[in-house]
Amino acid sequence: MKILSIDPGFERVGIAIIEKTFLKKDLLVYSNCFKTSAKIPFPHRLRDIGLEIETIIKKYKPEALAIEKLYFTTNQKTAMGVAEARGTIIYVCSKNNLTIYEYTPPQIKVAVTGYGKATKSMVMSMVPKLIDMNADINSDDEIDAIAIGLTCLACENADFVKK
Repeated sequence: MKILSIDPGFERVGIAIIEKTFLKKDLLVYSNCFKTSAKIPFPHRLRDIGLEIETIIKKYKPEALAIEKLYFTTNQKTAMGVAEARGTIIYVCSKNNLTIYEYTPPQIKVAVTGYGKATKSMVMSMVPKLIDMNADINSDDEIDAIAIGLTCLACENADFVKK
């Protein structure tokens, strides 16, 4: 079972492919922080995000998408852009028949650290302990994407065992 997990954004999109191995630790197959340029029109940034997700789906053939739900933010302009990026990502994944799972930041923090108000540094220190990673990852966006995927594997484990 492969999960495409995404920390959505429109400037930076954290992307990870995680494979459920049923061994001691699951495997990080791929991760990246996909960036769009502020110099291009916003609709083109959404298009680029959609094309990148489509390419990753074709290459890695995940069965599900795990994505972070929008959480209240004080910056409404940023929240709207992230919402539109999420919509683009969910559309592409739905079009490709992926099962969609969504998680809030507190759900992700609980799944990864055991504490719903964990700091970024707590999440960053726990992720490498929970999954086999081939390289050091320093991008917050990639770590967040991996954490979202780990949350999905923890919460939906019964669904994955059936497949």
